Amino acid sequence: MNNASIKIINRYEDLPELDNSNFFHSPDLFKIIESTPRLTPYMVVVVNREGKVLSHLLAMLRRRGSLLPPYIFSQGRIYGEGVYADEEQKNELFGLMLSAITKHLQYKMCLYIEFSDISKKMFGYRQFRYNGYSPVPWLQIHNSLHSMEPELRLDERTLQRINKSYEAGIITREATTDEEILKYHKQLRSYYRFRIQRYIPDSKFFLELSRLNCSKTYITTYKKHIVGGSTTISYNNNTYLWFAYAKNKSYPFLAPDLLTLWSAIKHSHSTGKDHIFFLNIGLPFKRNKYRDFILNFGGKPVSNYRWFHFTFKWMNRLFSWFYSE
Repeated sequence: MNNASIKIINRYEDLPELDNSNFFHSPDLFKIIESTPRLTPYMVVVVNREGKVLSHLLAMLRRRGSLLPPYIFSQGRIYGEGVYADEEQKNELFGLMLSAITKHLQYKMCLYIEFSDISKKMFGYRQFRYNGYSPVPWLQIHNSLHSMEPELRLDERTLQRINKSYEAGIITREATTDEEILKYHKQLRSYYRFRIQRYIPDSKFFLELSRLNCSKTYITTYKKHIVGGSTTISYNNNTYLWFAYAKNKSYPFLAPDLLTLWSAIKHSHSTGKDHIFFLNIGLPFKRNKYRDFILNFGGKPVSNYRWFHFTFKWMNRLFSWFYSE
């Protein structure tokens, strides 16, 4: 595209006026990432000669490390394929932005880049391949909320377990104070400490999210103890469940995982949302208990890809061979 130029911006005050309709590529999320320790935002912006924004895409660079086991590396993370002023130019513009952000993150010594939640399985296939990305088959799950009541999608056993948990005194509600969000964050980090393929940002990230109208943090409590929680994002009349955990081992008779996700579904339905999307349903193994658990709520599984780009080319070749269909 000869009449377009590409910019990669990492300071909020340098951003042009952008379409704010997609939260995962919005100035709001950019600002939160910028203020969060160990996170760096990069907004790829394509503009024409007149200065009109044609498209933009938000990537976050995560710096990850631990003393036990000892490691430190950076990871690039992108949700979806960006925002476009003209859908007819989407494929061409995406190719330009993908090439630019890939080169930029490689220059920043990023170990690997991960794209998830692409709207259509084959979108950008040629552009991803051209830029050295490897596809990994990955299921996505979403629940429709507009065609029938959520209870009608449940089997009798699941509905009985929900009612028993309510009768036992378990409650899920929106977190109302910073102290509750900090407790939720502490437990969330502890829950995922030794789990693969999950990064939990600093507590400041969740505190800043809670101040946005589009974000909700729910906590599941039993006798004033927090036993689970979730973080959701809503835009374009859909809800996206981003983070969730539950202390099932400590309270197995209460099924806090069941109530935590069920409450997010019910709240989305009560506020007139069309769908709820689960952004992380675990690794793409044939047997996945968490994925099967989410499907108990009557959701629809959709086959898709996650795309990975590693600094070491042999790892890209290994992924392509191992996950070849």
